[in-house]
Amino acid sequence: MTTVAYIDLLRHGDTGNGGRFCGSTDHVLTEVGWQQMWGSVEQAPRQWQHIITSPLKRCAHFAQMLAERYTIPLTQDARLQEIHFGEWEGCTPVELMQTDAEALVRFWQNPLDNPPPQAEHLLDFKARVLGAWQDVHTQFANQNILLITHSGVMRILLCHLRQQSLQQLLNFDVPYAAMQTVEAKWHENGCRLTLKSDQPE
Repeated sequence: MTTVAYIDLLRHGDTGNGGRFCGSTDHVLTEVGWQQMWGSVEQAPRQWQHIITSPLKRCAHFAQMLAERYTIPLTQDARLQEIHFGEWEGCTPVELMQTDAEALVRFWQNPLDNPPPQAEHLLDFKARVLGAWQDVHTQFANQNILLITHSGVMRILLCHLRQQSLQQLLNFDVPYAAMQTVEAKWHENGCRLTLKSDQPE
């Protein structure tokens, strides 16, 4: 017997710091950011049995409000936080082009082998995100889940689901309040996870 459930991945909305490397910096949503996120969830085609969120305020504040409004159980998971950008936290690419241009260009070309100074390494980031992901789709099997997180986390998951290398990470466009849907199809031999956007209509 085959059962199908869905995991919806939602990026946080605008924080007023667009363009900055704000990985672990705990910014809150702007009014526009709140509107963006409500707009995304109100267009979603399903009801969720559980919400899982990054504990950073730009995700967790909205998750709490949504959970209370619709009486949905909520879990925070620190493994779903954005990557820490080290010495680049809070900086813009324009600023870095003036102070560390060569390092920034190398990062853009190959983020796996050229992390920012003192930053969390991409392999460590991938390991913690995929550890959380494994727990999500096994502990909440056959439930529709909303996972509220960050662009970097979503890019890791997109690379994983599409079986692409980490060097392709920055090729994915993940705008504010973007939602991606993963179909979890459970059968007697386990679970198959597929991006809905990759499936033929």
